[in-house]
Amino acid sequence: MLAARPYRERFRRALGVRRGQRLVVLNSTWNPDSLFGDSGDGEGSGDEDILPLLLPRLTAELPADEYRLVAILHPNIWHGHGPGQIRAWLDRARRGGLTLIDPLEGWRQALIAADAVIGDHGSVTYYAAALGTPVLLGAAPVSGLDEKAPLADFVRTAPRLVPHASPRAQLETLFAKHRPMAGPAEYTTSVPGESARRLRRLFYALMKTPEPASPALLEPLPLPPYEPRFLSVPLRVFTWVRNRDTGEVAVRRYAEPSHEPSHEPVDGTANGGEAHSAVPEDTRDISRLDIADVVFRHGPADDPRLGPPARWAAEVMRRHPHCALAAYVTGPGTCVVRTRRGECLLLTAADTGDADPAAYASALHALLAGGRTVTQVIRHGLIVRTGSQTHRVSVRPSVRPDQSVD
Repeated sequence: MLAARPYRERFRRALGVRRGQRLVVLNSTWNPDSLFGDSGDGEGSGDEDILPLLLPRLTAELPADEYRLVAILHPNIWHGHGPGQIRAWLDRARRGGLTLIDPLEGWRQALIAADAVIGDHGSVTYYAAALGTPVLLGAAPVSGLDEKAPLADFVRTAPRLVPHASPRAQLETLFAKHRPMAGPAEYTTSVPGESARRLRRLFYALMKTPEPASPALLEPLPLPPYEPRFLSVPLRVFTWVRNRDTGEVAVRRYAEPSHEPSHEPVDGTANGGEAHSAVPEDTRDISRLDIADVVFRHGPADDPRLGPPARWAAEVMRRHPHCALAAYVTGPGTCVVRTRRGECLLLTAADTGDADPAAYASALHALLAGGRTVTQVIRHGLIVRTGSQTHRVSVRPSVRPDQSVD
């Protein structure tokens, strides 16, 4: 893992982590006292199951464009319960943005890519602390650990997750106050970078066989397959029009249709911004489509099943008469939108963008709902803010005025 740290940004891109996003890794070992266990941490938690409390709050309270969630579960969890059961248990969280990491091939890359780990007393969480990554212990019993073992000291001193408190507030405090723990790095290895040479020497000595003269080399960590996140739950979207003349809009999206954030709004004022509902067309919560302000989907522009994006958008507007905007995301920085008045527009982010273009569609909806005209938006474009990131988006007609898409 130390040798692969220079490739951290590649691992993050493979996991679909966008610029400005924080990657939070959930990690669980495999006994009943683990994060994925069934008896809490056994010490003052009331024997509550931590994960069922935590997952809905994480996917609902962490802004979707500012946080990315993945989970590393011990192989014995997969073996003991079966992949189908694991995916069923985590279905709602997965639709809300959680990605399950391959427990054999992908956990090290995810750990290198992580900004924070919420875990337990398993070795993966300990490795995260050894790498200097901020760690919160969601479940970590001291009982059963040797009091003199480095892991026991880690469990006693590492920050603890408070199950009923806001996970976002706890993560922000963790980032602000984080100082790498010396113990895990020291006790993981006292000779970093020398494991291949030293282990090979030991193994050949045990076999009483001459060691090869060639250097001892390790297989590099492979680049994981690209796993972008596509949300398939209704989103609660909050927008703040910061400058109507330049088309600057701040957007926060939550993977929970009834969520009302308790934190300070992004524009620093006392108001909470305007709210609307953005619903993916392929959601299971189909009743939400009829009350959606924005309906969106992701897919290639040449998908023959859906027709050209402009035609799909026209179909959506006919099917859902209360929808104000339909948005077809065709690539990493582009989407085609149609307004209720029939204008068809292409939104294109500068330098291909680094946010979900469905957020650009929500920003456009906020401007139009606030009184801006399509002509004004075309003239000035959009400036969309997601968290700390600013995205410049051009807006232009998608089809000729005389070209029918109905």
